[in-house]
Amino acid sequence: MAPQVVILAAGLGTRLGRPHPKTLTPLRDGKSILRHQLDRIDAAFGGQARVTIVVGFKMDLIMEAAPDVKYVYNEVYDQTNTCKSLLKALRLSSPGGVLWLNGDVVFVDGLLEAVAAEVEKKESFICVNTESVADEEVKYTLDGDGYVKDLSKQVREGALGEAVGINYVSADDKATLVTHLESCDDQDYFERGVETAIADAGSRYRAVDISRFGVVEVDFDADLARANELEVETR
Repeated sequence: MAPQVVILAAGLGTRLGRPHPKTLTPLRDGKSILRHQLDRIDAAFGGQARVTIVVGFKMDLIMEAAPDVKYVYNEVYDQTNTCKSLLKALRLSSPGGVLWLNGDVVFVDGLLEAVAAEVEKKESFICVNTESVADEEVKYTLDGDGYVKDLSKQVREGALGEAVGINYVSADDKATLVTHLESCDDQDYFERGVETAIADAGSRYRAVDISRFGVVEVDFDADLARANELEVETR
């Protein structure tokens, strides 16, 4: 079965302060963050991935930029966070696991090929960078068996690294994640649903270390500058 990939791109992107959806922000080579993502999804999955983009803010601009994928509309994009965007996408997904990524993540060639190999194992996972633990980012800890335990921006003690915004839920874990996303507050990030599914339902998510690859989640202008340095390195 062709892999399912969801890109979360409904938000306002107020911290970056652009007049268009953040995923349409051009990088140094003139291609948008979204176009880089779509090109690398195609390369990693041999053009077989079924891509769905969750849209909201100025959705027509995204749909014009990528007319050949499916769309899910988060009509309350200005009142909800990524937990509800992911929920909408998972509810409408086909049977099987789903790889999802934030629409503002910039990464180098090779990362998604490594992720695609992990998808083949059909086990839920969270991609992590063990080399950086910034206060603003989503951090994680592991349980005694080596699976993700805590997953939030609030993790302080024992944080082992950052979640980079690329994750996979298996077919077996998807219904549980949907239930826990439904219970999230509207302003929660999707990581809250994952965290409660782990704590309350016993779901298990592996931490997949992608530290060897360059990856930046673009929230601020400084992040965009770092992302452009990544693009320079991949030319």
